[in-house]
Parts: sequence; structure tokens; C-alpha cells
Amino acid sequence: MPKIPADATFVPGDGVAAVDRALAIASALAQSSTTLTLADLARLTGMYKSTLLRLLASLQRSGLVVHRSDRRYALGPLAFLFGRAFDQTYGLRDGVYPVLEWLVTQHTESPSFHVLHGKTTRLCLFRIDSPHATLDRVREGDVLPLDKGAGGRALAAFAQGASAKAPLVFTSHGERDPLCAAIASPVFGPSGLLLGALSLSGPLERFSEHAVQRMSMLLLTAAETATRSLGGRWPGALAPMDRRRA
Repeated sequence: MPKIPADATFVPGDGVAAVDRALAIASALAQSSTTLTLADLARLTGMYKSTLLRLLASLQRSGLVVHRSDRRYALGPLAFLFGRAFDQTYGLRDGVYPVLEWLVTQHTESPSFHVLHGKTTRLCLFRIDSPHATLDRVREGDVLPLDKGAGGRALAAFAQGASAKAPLVFTSHGERDPLCAAIASPVFGPSGLLLGALSLSGPLERFSEHAVQRMSMLLLTAAETATRSLGGRWPGALAPMDRRRA
């Protein structure tokens, strides 16, 4: 078993502070669309540069972070292994991507698949843009709030597993972005485990009541298909739709 660093501080309920800080660095790099300087990391994490340098040295030794010749930092090969292992464990891409592609063929808004990411956020794991000329601004790798938007509330409602009391379709109009709307539905794995949430999102003006009703039926079909292909059981009863407006 690896030894805990002598300077590590234990915070009740939060684990080892050094580990939390190291994960914060890795998360900052993962959420960035480009490589980062030490100053960038200090700004994004709120840590002193001396603390960052100490933690970055450990992350470099593990292969989770690399220090490039231009003195900028990026995720290393260990991050790729983590991602591949995650995908192989749950088979999410094979189970989810086909239904995203099918939704696009049905002329829906842009489909995405979100997973829980910590206590207050969600991660957009997969995304396919619809062929519409105007789109909402969501990309794979984006970290979004859990308490705003249809996708976030679908995840929050089923975080403890499948429930007959919660609705299977969530809607939001201008909740996270005043110009956008979305509908979302959960996807389950074995034993009722929540794997993520499928969502359809786009400009607010295209989410009329008729459009929402039509896309909701398609979304439910996609969520049920993904659930069954991932070894889950789709809940039998459909609770009332959850609607939210800004």
C-alpha cells in the first residue's frame, strides 16, 4: 500500500487534502481546451504556485500530467488509460452512441449524454450536433451544473437508482441558458444503477409544446433502448413530466 505523504492534511468527510488538490489540477487540465501554464493553473485552482509545483511533480511521475517543452502542462497517457478503462467497464459508447445517431436521423435537436461529475456538476460525455443551422453551446467534455437544466435534474432525481415516483422526462426552458431549452431522460444499468442521462437541447424558439411532445416520445424510446443494451431494466410506469421554466 502506498504511503500517505507526511505533509498531507486530513479533512473530515473530504479525504486527504493533497489528493483533492491533485484531482483539482487534473480536472482543470481536463476541462481546458488547450494546454495550461503554471499561472493558468494557479488562477483556475486558487492554489499557490509552490503547492502546484509539488503536486505536479507527483502527477508527472504517475503519467497523469506531462510538462511539455514549451513549459505548459497537459494531461498525460494515464488519463487515456483511465478513459478507456471507464468506457470498457460500462460499455457506454457502444450502448449510447447508436441512439444518439438515431435521434439525429429523427430530426430532433442535438442529443447529448451526461454523467454525474462530483456533487454539484455533470459532465457531457457524448454529443452529436443536429444538422440545424443554429445550435446550443454544449460540447463533449463540458462540465455543467447539476441543479440547472433538464439533464442535470434528470441525473439528480435518479442519483440513488431507478425510482417509480420520479418522472422519466425532464424539460427546461431558459433555465441554464436564457436562449436555450432541453429535455432529458435517465439511462440505467444493471440493478437500477444510474449510468447517465440522454438529453436533446437547442435554441429556445424550437421547443414548442408540440415539438417537446414529439421529441419526448423519441427520447424515451432512445433512453429505453440504451438502458436495455447496457444491461438495465427500463421502469414500467411513466410519472408526470417535470417541466421547468426560468
